[in-house]
Amino acid sequence: MDRDLDGKTALVTGAARRIGAAIARRLHAAGANVVLHYRGAEVEATALEAELNAARGASALKVKADLLAPIAPKALVGAALDRFGGLDVLVNNASSFYPTAIGAIEAGHWEELMGSNLRAPLFLAQEAAPALAQRKGAIVSIADIHADRPLKGYVVYSIAKAGLAAMTRALALELGPAVRVNAVAPGAIAWPEDGQFPPPERGRVVATTPLARLGKPEEIAQAVHFLATASFVSGQVVAVDGGRSVFL
Repeated sequence: MDRDLDGKTALVTGAARRIGAAIARRLHAAGANVVLHYRGAEVEATALEAELNAARGASALKVKADLLAPIAPKALVGAALDRFGGLDVLVNNASSFYPTAIGAIEAGHWEELMGSNLRAPLFLAQEAAPALAQRKGAIVSIADIHADRPLKGYVVYSIAKAGLAAMTRALALELGPAVRVNAVAPGAIAWPEDGQFPPPERGRVVATTPLARLGKPEEIAQAVHFLATASFVSGQVVAVDGGRSVFL
């Protein structure tokens, strides 16, 4: 892999596991120092920090934070600046995902799903913008193909991801030309670990994906890496979904 991020620093939210860990590994392999945000996955975050630092000394830092806390953006960006002296890439990956059917939506659902998927990315971007501008940096958010085509039964989540896609385009206007802002919209990559989507539904999703398989976290990480370094791309939401969005 080209080390096109040598000397640069990336902050990845939700970096301890699954897609976030794949993104952190990919950017690190390309030469970046990485700030690994996590909330509850202490064991996984510690292991990933150790793994990356073993590969390249003092190149990774784990930082625990609740993204819904008002202090979180300043704490995370501050940790990157204090440890590595600057910030080049912000990856808004952390997300909550669960169904909220009409008639059963509660205020707490709205606060959590909108908070993790839209509010936190916005306030992190705002906090990071001055540091990113100094280095002609980039923001890459993890949206969802259901930002455009809502997922039935997941009303609040779909609204939040639609907002994140809109935020991506709006910030590309607000922060350009100093900062590029893009998003990746995954399709089915890794099934939720809490039993969402029973086997028949999982089979239907794969069957209606033109590439006829689930994606891999590493394939999302590849797209994030591209957008972090693509110097003439901004304001785009790139679907990485095996073609499923052409079927929806």
